[in-house]
Amino acid sequence: MILLGISTGMRTLTATTVLCWYAWLNLLPQHGWTFWAGNLISVIVFTAMALGEYVADTLPMTPSRTSPPQLISRLAFGALTGVLASRTLAEPLAGGVLFGLSGTLIGTYGGHRLRMVTAKWLGRDLPVGLCESALALGLALLAAHELRIELVKESLLLR
Repeated sequence: MILLGISTGMRTLTATTVLCWYAWLNLLPQHGWTFWAGNLISVIVFTAMALGEYVADTLPMTPSRTSPPQLISRLAFGALTGVLASRTLAEPLAGGVLFGLSGTLIGTYGGHRLRMVTAKWLGRDLPVGLCESALALGLALLAAHELRIELVKESLLLR
């Protein structure tokens, strides 16, 4: 779950979007009030917003992810992502929120620092921003895949 938070810290909507896709594909089912994550409308809306975020992140006038409004939205989505992950495995919501928030802070501040240093070293921000987007997506996919493996293991143990 912490990888999902790190992904959220790097790109606010990526991890939630990946979990919506996995839920819609019935790879990570959602139960109770989080049923909305597996709805096609959720997949479309979150995918469109995530793609918009990828574009906006490459623009020079985009505010820093560490400014209060951006940080608060990342933390909110980090908590949501943690809840979605914990609901998948029927684990306590508090643990999901805690891991989501912790990972989000790591991804926000660590990703910001890494991007600043790397962009300064390269002399250009765009390639670093694009690589960071790819890394955020890769981390979210890896984490969702690990959740899927854990879910399959649990279902095999219940037989």
